[in-house]
Amino acid sequence: MLQQTQVATVIPYFERFLARFPNLPLLASAHEDEVLALWSGLGYYSRARNLHAAARIVAESHDGQFPDSLNDIAQLPGVGRSTAAAVAVLAFGQRCAILDGNVKRVLARHGGISGWAGDKKIETTLWQLAEARLPATSIEAYTQGMMDLGALICTRSQPACHACPVSTDCIAHTQHRTAELPTPRPKKVLPEKQIQMLLLVDRGEIFLEKRPARGIWGGLWSLPELDFNADPIAHCLEHFGIDTLEQQPWAQLAHSFTHFKLEIQATRLRPAARPPTRPGQRWLSKEGALDAALPAPIRKLVLMRETP
Repeated sequence: MLQQTQVATVIPYFERFLARFPNLPLLASAHEDEVLALWSGLGYYSRARNLHAAARIVAESHDGQFPDSLNDIAQLPGVGRSTAAAVAVLAFGQRCAILDGNVKRVLARHGGISGWAGDKKIETTLWQLAEARLPATSIEAYTQGMMDLGALICTRSQPACHACPVSTDCIAHTQHRTAELPTPRPKKVLPEKQIQMLLLVDRGEIFLEKRPARGIWGGLWSLPELDFNADPIAHCLEHFGIDTLEQQPWAQLAHSFTHFKLEIQATRLRPAARPPTRPGQRWLSKEGALDAALPAPIRKLVLMRETP
């Protein structure tokens, strides 16, 4: 859940994105590079790719009308079971159970469910509770109420049990277990990865490569990447056919992902001659590079100083 300061930080990026794509047809018809470039700064770029792909599916397979069935909604890229159910309930009045983070917390406390919600067995139990407690009527109000209950009353820390409408039979409250439920995610040390990146600069332009669709920064433009202990000059000659005239250490940059920490050692090189680019490669001016779909750490490296 985003903190208030984080929300304030990302709002301008969302406003910029929505100003360019205020409706589904415009998003569906856009090129992926433009979508990713406008998403830059929001992170989780797979969400932008999924949003774009979903818009195209709606436009091409549903005549531009957003599907109203739970199954069809759940088939859209990036839409999980709970999100699909929330849309089906709030947009189309269907009777479905949701299980977002707030609802998981409410159900785990009220039902006294121990165990991390990310565990498959615990998640299945919570889904069963969510479905068993669905009302026969007023499903929209109930669903919104459950989300609001978790967001505003049954908060992660210091829940306002005195204001909770279901506290009298809440197991966590009656047994004084609100601090231990829901069971937090097991802590683990994040693995660390070290890589090199090359800042190839020629006549004021920077060499960029498009990353594979899968993996970190999928589909974005980035600097060439190589093993941490590899020789940058040998790499340029082998992979790009480039002889280099100058080499200098550029910067070290640390970046944390959800599942690992990344340390980047950047090296700046000036090629002796510029070879023709292949598909998925391009030379761009600094200004052009900053308008491209760059991951945030790569943008920092490009911005560190003016290129000659």
